[in-house]
This record gives sequence, C-alpha cells and structure tokens, in this order.
Amino acid sequence: MLNISEDNINIDKERFQSFKKVEYPNAGKTLTRFLYALAGLVIILLFLPWTQNISSTGKVTTLYLDERPQYVQSAIAGRIEEWFVREGQFVHAGDPIIRLSEIKDDYLDPQVIERTNSQVNAKASAVASYKEKVSALDAQIAALEQNRGLKLQQAKNKIRAADLKMQADSIEYQASLIQFAIADTQLTRQEKLFKDGLVSLTALESRRAKFQQANAKKIESESKWIGAKNEFLNAKLEYNAIVADYADKLAKSRSDKFESLSNQYKAEEELAKLENKLSNLEGRVNYRIIRAPQDGFITQATSSGIGETIKEGEDVVTIVPSNQNLAVEIFVRPVDLPLISLGEEVRLVFDGWPVIVFSGWPNVSFGTFGGTIVGIDNVTSANGKYRLLIAPKEGEEHWPELLRVGSGARGFALLNDVPIWYELWRQLNGFPPDFYIGETNGKQGITNKKGVEKPKQ
Repeated sequence: MLNISEDNINIDKERFQSFKKVEYPNAGKTLTRFLYALAGLVIILLFLPWTQNISSTGKVTTLYLDERPQYVQSAIAGRIEEWFVREGQFVHAGDPIIRLSEIKDDYLDPQVIERTNSQVNAKASAVASYKEKVSALDAQIAALEQNRGLKLQQAKNKIRAADLKMQADSIEYQASLIQFAIADTQLTRQEKLFKDGLVSLTALESRRAKFQQANAKKIESESKWIGAKNEFLNAKLEYNAIVADYADKLAKSRSDKFESLSNQYKAEEELAKLENKLSNLEGRVNYRIIRAPQDGFITQATSSGIGETIKEGEDVVTIVPSNQNLAVEIFVRPVDLPLISLGEEVRLVFDGWPVIVFSGWPNVSFGTFGGTIVGIDNVTSANGKYRLLIAPKEGEEHWPELLRVGSGARGFALLNDVPIWYELWRQLNGFPPDFYIGETNGKQGITNKKGVEKPKQ
C-alpha cells in the first residue's frame, strides 16, 4: 500500500501467501541485465552482414519469343465449317484446327482453278506464237539484208560499167574533135589551093565530103558521150533507189518485229499475272485448313460454333507451346537501372509456393529460387520502368515444374554485402546502394555512388 497517510499500518507479510508470490526482491537487477543483454545483441546485429538488393514484381514468361503463347490467325476470310480440336487438347505442328469455306465472290466458283489454268495455257500459247513471229521476222530481215547487199553490189557494178563507157565515149569524142579540126584545116587549105588553081574541083569536093564525115563523127561521138553520162547518172539513181527501197522494207520488217516483241512482252506480263493468280488460288486452298504452327495446347477459342464467319488476320485460337524455357520479367525504376548489369544474380519468389524471405540474408531465405539477368530493355515500358529478363541460374535448384506462364513473381537483385548499421545509415540518409565496378588496381572492389572504393566485405 502507498504511504500517503500519517498513520503507519504494519502488515505481517509472512502471514499472507499473496505477498510471497508477487514480491521479487531482485527484479530490478534482472531487468537491468536483460536490457544490457538486449543492447549488446542489437550492437552485435548491427555488425552482421546485410546484402543490399533491389526488389520488384513481375510475372513468369518464356526466354525465347517462339515459346510464348500465340494467337493462331486465319490468313483468309471464310466461314467455319468444321472444328478438329477442343480447348485443352494437345496438338502437334501441322495438325488441323479448323476447316473454312470461301465467302468472297472471287473464289466461290468451284472450278476457278481449272479455268484460271486454261487461261494460263492460252496465254502461254499466245506468247509462243509471238516468239515464232519474231523469229520469222528475224529471218525475213536477214534475207532482206542479204538481198540488199547483192542488189547494191550489182548496182555498183553497173555504175562502174557506165563510168567506164562514159570515159570511153569521152575519149572517142575528143578524138572526133581532133579529126574534125584536122578536116576543117584540110578543107580550108584545099579551098585556097583550088582558088590558086593548084587542085581540081574533084579533090576539093572530096575534101568537103571528108569534112562532113568528120563533123558527123564528132556529133555522133558527142551524142554517145552524153548518152553514156546519162547511163552513169541513171545507174547512180538506181543504186540510190535500191538503198531507199531496201531501207523501207527493212524498216517495215523491224517495225513489225518490235511490234511483235511488244505484244510478246505484254503477253508474258499477262501470263505472269495469271500464273501468280493461279499460284495464289492453289495456295489459298491450303489456307482453308488452319493448322497448328507448333506443338502445344489449345487454351482459348475466340470463335466458336459452325457457320460463323471470320475475317482475314482474325484470331481464332490461342496455343501454348509445350516446350518452354521459362524466364521471369520484372520491372525496375530508372534510378535503379545503373545498378543492374547482365549476368547479375537475382533471387525469385513465385506466387503459390511457400516462402520465407529475408531480403538482406538470401542464404537463410526459404522457398526462393536463383536467377540470372540475361536481358535489359533499352527503353522504358508503358509503366515507366525498365524490364529485366531473368533466366534460371545454372547449378541451383530447378524452378518448380508446375510453374506456368503468367504466374506472379517477385525478384531481389543482389548487390553489395555491407554491415546492417551501414545499410540503416544509408536508408536514413537516402543514399543509393553500393555497386561493383570490376577490377581496381588488380583487386576486386566495390565503389559507392561517390566513387570511393571500399574493400569487398
């Protein structure tokens, strides 16, 4: 009882058992010892190693793009006629999933392939005909060129003969001029002699007859020479006419050839289009059966029933590949990205598996799995963070076999080992974690954000 009264009340504590049970004479000493022990334990704990880490959440995915769930799409628009699978069924690559029928007007004809094939054959025959015509025109052009050469040679020979005849007639004409000049001189002399009475009239008349013969010879020679010149000019005109005639014939033949070549190329272009159309029609038949692109499980059907129509590129079902190399994608803040590097170790926790996590003491954590960073995005994702891709770490416990793509996961990127007091001091001051920089002066070291090297703990 409290002594707040002036009257003292003495109670015999030995008579009552209650006082014996609640009274501890050494309680103060025990509490003091406990507090000292607790303080010592806390001090010891402050010097225990602590692994700095960056934690984030993510989900399970696959390491390779072709192992992720994918939509199976229809390459053509059509109507569903038959289903070959059900949801949850395992299919092999190439197994049929859906059979479609055509709904477009261009492909409703059941004999469209046969008719298109007939068009291809007809156009191929047209191309062959044009090629034959071009070959015939080439032969015609060669014959014209050969005949032109012969005709031109013949015309050249005729020009040469006319030239020689013209030269001969010119010489003959010059000779007749000389003969005429001589006859004229002799006639003049005879007339003078006749006046002088030295020659008879008969001799004078004979000389006059010879003069007339010389004159006639001169006129005849001149006429022949002029005719020879005309023949020479006619021969040259004939040569030029042959050149022009064969040039016209060759130009017409070459024009016909080029026109045939143009028609041939146009027919070949149309043939190529028809062959392309035929190939597309034949390939389109294969697209009427939608097949599995790889081994996997059918998980979701976006279309169902019989008679529904689907568009080109529309999702039909989702297939999950059977062979998967699992990985985890987590997202880190941009401020933490400089602390992350490829090959760095990460501890992972998966949803649905029991776990006891000590993020600073990964060695004593239970239910965590090891991982290695194998990919870092160069740009931020839609959430404003950088995505890390983490693969299983070799030499550690395998990830759970029942793990599925899309499951939730948490990751702890392990950084530097520091004392707990240093980590508390860093957290209170808002300093970033320490991280490795590799070799320094020949020894492995770590450097904090201020660039001060610290020995590895």
